[in-house]
Amino acid sequence: MAAKTSGVSPDKRRKYDEAFKVEALRLASESRSTQAAARELGISPKLLYRWQQAQLVAEVGSEEVARDPEVRALRAANKRLAQELDILKKALVIFGQPTR
Repeated sequence: MAAKTSGVSPDKRRKYDEAFKVEALRLASESRSTQAAARELGISPKLLYRWQQAQLVAEVGSEEVARDPEVRALRAANKRLAQELDILKKALVIFGQPTR
């Protein structure tokens, strides 16, 4: 019995340049959902998750540390706090304007 293939031969697999990956990772980090970002880009969510994991391993230096639950929780908290800070900065600009 022959095994089923995915229908795409390895030489016909789409290749993405580094600029596309960087932009995809930026969009995913700014988006609420990695799956929504992947849909918007027209790529598989699994592929985007793999790119995110590779970026995390590259930043941390070790796959073991990257998968540590405490590190993941701290990174999530850091991201949330950075978003809150951006919102507060925008609110300061809006409310700091003189009234007419």
